[in-house]
Formats: sequence, C-alpha cells, structure tokens
Amino acid sequence: MLRSGWLAACASVRADLQTVMAERNLERRSRLALEYADRALTSAREAYRKGDLELATERIELVQKSVELAGASLDETGKNPRRRPKWFKRAEISIRELLKKLDAFEREMAAADREMLSKATASIQTVHDNLLFGLMEGKK
Repeated sequence: MLRSGWLAACASVRADLQTVMAERNLERRSRLALEYADRALTSAREAYRKGDLELATERIELVQKSVELAGASLDETGKNPRRRPKWFKRAEISIRELLKKLDAFEREMAAADREMLSKATASIQTVHDNLLFGLMEGKK
C-alpha cells in the first residue's frame, strides 16, 4: 500500500511539470515552476533516504529544469526587473531558499553521492545570479 502511494506521488511530480509549462502567464509560470522545484527537491531527498539513487538523480534534474524554466519565463516577459521587481524578487528569494536546501541536502549525502548535485547547483546558482544582477543593475 505504501509503495503504490509513493509511486503515485512520484508520477504526480512528473505530471505537474506539464501543467507548469501550460501556464500562459509568464510570471505565474515562473512561480509555479519554483513551487514545483521545491516539491521535486523534497521528493529527491525522500528517494535518497530510501536508497533510490536513480530516482533521486531524476528528481534533481527536474529541480534544475524547473528553475531554468522559471528564469527563462521571467526573461521572456521582456520586463525590466528594476522597474517591476515583484516577480523577479520573489523568484530570487525562492531560488536562494532552494539553494540553501540543496546545500543542506548535499551535507546529508555520502561524499561519493554528492556529484549528482554539482551540475544542478551550478545551473541554479547561475539563474539566481542572473536574477540578482537584473534586480541590481537592470537590463541594458
């Protein structure tokens, strides 16, 4: 019974990304993508604790794709983050929190398993830095 519940939860994580991508409003899509990334990270941690490295790696990749989607969605708006910072600042704060959670997750992992997080963390940090730069410097 628990196994089927776990599989259903994992399937819903996948289905949610399609729902996020279907959102027409780019700012809302960004917010939904970051919420999805947080759920996927929680799922990755649970999978890792249960010893399922393959599923954990898959979920970490989904976290990375979700954050990249959020950043791309905000870029597609064409808005200047300095003039209308609401969605950009919310995204920056969410990504900062996500990076903290990734760091904590990395500390929980065995040293040999930490490599699975390095690519995702670097990519997410780049999106965060770009958002922060846009908020501080503005688009040129």
